[in-house]
Amino acid sequence: QVQLVESGGGLVQTGDSLRLSCAASGRTFSSYAMGWFRQAPGKEREFVTAISWSGGSTYYADSVKGRFTISRDNAKNTVYLQMNSLKPEDTALYYCAASERYYGSSYYPYDYWGQGTQVTVSS
Repeated sequence: QVQLVESGGGLVQTGDSLRLSCAASGRTFSSYAMGWFRQAPGKEREFVTAISWSGGSTYYADSVKGRFTISRDNAKNTVYLQMNSLKPEDTALYYCAASERYYGSSYYPYDYWGQGTQVTVSS
């Protein structure tokens, strides 16, 4: 098993940047592909981005492509989400997720989830 703890959320203005972190503990971090998802009030949880086990491959939702960057440091057991040019529609609770066997945008194959960190972007 792996435990995930997100941090770095906050209240920012349109156009600002934030970097989210997700620290993992438990099994070997490099055994997991990692993803970031978000959920706004009254909406379904949606895919943001994912990174492969080694970090050599990444995948982004169209809504964040060119603004967000996912990265991982397997030596520090941490995955990051750098968010630039934030928009009010990015406001959501952001979750990181881990999967041993799956790398992609579907919600269901991710086995482990953090508690989330809130990102609020004011206009």
